[in-house]
Amino acid sequence: MRSTARMTTAEAEDVAIRGLAFLAGDPEALGRFLALSGIGPRDLRNAAAEPGFLAGVIEFFMADEALLLAFSLNAGIRPTMLAAARHALAGAAGEEF
Repeated sequence: MRSTARMTTAEAEDVAIRGLAFLAGDPEALGRFLALSGIGPRDLRNAAAEPGFLAGVIEFFMADEALLLAFSLNAGIRPTMLAAARHALAGAAGEEF
């Protein structure tokens, strides 16, 4: 990802999808995410196609600093990149958080 320019929507979606994959490897965190989002495991693939849902994935990480730091370390990205991804996805969804 570029460090000197704004994050694109595609890059932000990639971060969120990588975050979702990270959650899939942590059953406890995934369970919390599913409970908060109100969707079932079978609906994840379809929901991931929605920009608002992907913004919710980023929000979930931002609400849990330990999880955010673990994901950032695992993904090899700076934690601040999640804030950039959130901003990019908010614009894509036409809303502010």
